[in-house]
Amino acid sequence: MTLASPATDGDLGRTLEYIRQGRDRFLDDLTGLCRLESVSAWGRSLRETAQAVAALLERAGVEVAIRETAGQPVVIGRARGRTNRTIVFYNHYDVQPPDPLEAWVSPPFQPVLRDGRLYGRGTADNKGNLTARIQAVEAWNRAGGGLPVSVAFVFEGEEETGSPNLGPVVQENADWLGRAEGVVWESGYRDADGRPTVSLGVKGICYVELRARGARSDLHSSQATLVPNPAWRLVWALATIKDGSERILIEGFSDAVREPSPSDLDLLQAIPDGAESMARNLGLSGLLGGLKGGAAHRRNFFAPTATICGLNSGYTGPGEKTVLPSEAMAKLDFRLVPDQDPEDIQAKVRAHLQRHGFGDIEVKVFAGERPARTDPSSPFVALVRSAMRETYGQEAIVYPTMTGSGPMPVFSDLGLPVAGLGVGHPGSAVHAPNENIVVEDYFLGIETVATLLARAGATP
Repeated sequence: MTLASPATDGDLGRTLEYIRQGRDRFLDDLTGLCRLESVSAWGRSLRETAQAVAALLERAGVEVAIRETAGQPVVIGRARGRTNRTIVFYNHYDVQPPDPLEAWVSPPFQPVLRDGRLYGRGTADNKGNLTARIQAVEAWNRAGGGLPVSVAFVFEGEEETGSPNLGPVVQENADWLGRAEGVVWESGYRDADGRPTVSLGVKGICYVELRARGARSDLHSSQATLVPNPAWRLVWALATIKDGSERILIEGFSDAVREPSPSDLDLLQAIPDGAESMARNLGLSGLLGGLKGGAAHRRNFFAPTATICGLNSGYTGPGEKTVLPSEAMAKLDFRLVPDQDPEDIQAKVRAHLQRHGFGDIEVKVFAGERPARTDPSSPFVALVRSAMRETYGQEAIVYPTMTGSGPMPVFSDLGLPVAGLGVGHPGSAVHAPNENIVVEDYFLGIETVATLLARAGATP
């Protein structure tokens, strides 16, 4: 049922002009949010950040509720539009730790503008996308005569630690969230050649810590004749997980892997070959195995991974210290593809270590999320692509999935199509020192969301 007259191109024009006139204030909003040290792994400043996000939503004309959880609060926002159609925006206000601090050119929580970019932790992942969506809604409410469609916001503070408490909150609101047209996901970027991209899924993840123990305390290294070294033990265990040819050796690891469909392969054919530019930007002579083109894309989007994220044992300070360490630790993540399941993978990791004589290695599971996919033929995907085409003046490159992970299944399990688009770029250094966004990309991101809302309101 139509609630009011549909939005016109004139309404959209006034909305876009409001965005262009408000650039300084909108950038100040993002900068202020990025000053808050909302590192979920640290557990501080998160409630303050949730309240700051709620204040931005309220200023934009959105009704806000802060839902308490067993962990960090989830901010829920709702705003009525001219039609009963609803678009959901999922984002997170938590960020990754900024380590190593010495690698930052400027302090991570003191955002600065430099050479047309805004540097600071959270600028790309994910506060830039979060504020861009709020600001598009504000522009419609302040200048466009009201929202063309209804919107909902689901902002959590635990995405970087596996979203352990998001699912119950979404389920509590499933009766109305499940009726939405689709979900705009938290991340996205322009590629190395400036082309906008849209992603239609996420990989799953199983994140574990392996720990080997030896003597009660570190010893003089001369004792290595008689005392086992847990660092070597851990290295030998890790060597059984993946070989020098990048093959994952865990028994049954790939049994559930779903092969890409013909439509998936068609999408890959349309993705430009960025292998050389990617390697160049990363300071590499080439990508793993010399892969390029379709072969690189197929591996990137449809192959699971086993990655050592960190290693620690013994003395790692300056100079020398002859020590035999008492324990050794490694953190690993496994990125999963349909139809792999994180619980099955962690069980296979334990069984693998036991089978190869490393049953003494302790396994601690930190996070597990399933993969998710959206049908590229979904009308919602077509709507998103049309809005991006209108804003950027060119077709968006469609990625069949993201190579990262996130709690997308909590929405796709409701039957909702999900599409990821955003304000980052290949050099955004997400999860790394000197995270940044290009300022012009930020405002194009706001305009894309504003245009998406307009076209959603005009769609029968």
